[in-house]
Amino acid sequence: MDESAVLDHLLATRWSCRAYQSRQVPRPTIERLLATAQRSASWCNTQPWEVIVTSGQGTQRFREAMTDWARTHEPKFDFDPPTEYRGVYRERRRASGWQLYESVGIARGDRRASAEQSFEYYRLFGAHIGEAHP
Repeated sequence: MDESAVLDHLLATRWSCRAYQSRQVPRPTIERLLATAQRSASWCNTQPWEVIVTSGQGTQRFREAMTDWARTHEPKFDFDPPTEYRGVYRERRRASGWQLYESVGIARGDRRASAEQSFEYYRLFGAHIGEAHP
């Protein structure tokens, strides 16, 4: 398969995860994914990221700290998000949002439940917090 076909396949089969399975990801798989991600482009080759892999209660403490912070602080962005979406972009955004809420059992118009759903990002979408692999 040529490189453009590989990229096309990857983009065509990607999807946005909204929950995780209960099984743990093996440590070698995590390490392989991180090694691949290190090859990602960054601003002036600074690779400004640092990765900490958690498991067990470390993951639970991290999840709680992120959620607590998010509930008490205004979001900050590297650049200003759009102030509004118009036309087809608004339609796509709304359709995507409704699909998300429907997939997790939130009724259209339920503002309280949709606001609470936004915190799933900080709760790591329910990622399993089992103990570390040996």
